[in-house]
Amino acid sequence: MKKLVLVTVMSLGSLTAFAQEEETKVVAEEAVEAVTEEAVEATGAVTEEAVEAVTEEAVEATEEAVEAQDGFNEVTLEEVPEAITAALEAAHPGATISKAYVNENAQYKLEVAKEDGETAELYADAEGNWIEM
Repeated sequence: MKKLVLVTVMSLGSLTAFAQEEETKVVAEEAVEAVTEEAVEATGAVTEEAVEAVTEEAVEATEEAVEAQDGFNEVTLEEVPEAITAALEAAHPGATISKAYVNENAQYKLEVAKEDGETAELYADAEGNWIEM
């Protein structure tokens, strides 16, 4: 069962990398259904934990595929230029970067958590200038 889930999740990751955003969601949903059906056929039953695990993996693979489609790849927070972190502190005091992504034009997409609990998606160039995307 574990091998079946692992192979399906790995296949799902490969498939979603090539699909469009909407098509990716459909592929993920279909893969979850297929895994569930195969697991039921193989074992006669499926545990709720197995379905949740496969669903979570499918969602993660879908999110990764969507990110790849917009041209941004995730980077570590240490890779974000100091100019951007300084600009963030000046524009949004107390805000923190949750995730960061960069594209081939050295433009950064930032997932930011503000002090008031709100989240925002901001874009900046490597020099810390805010850009509209």
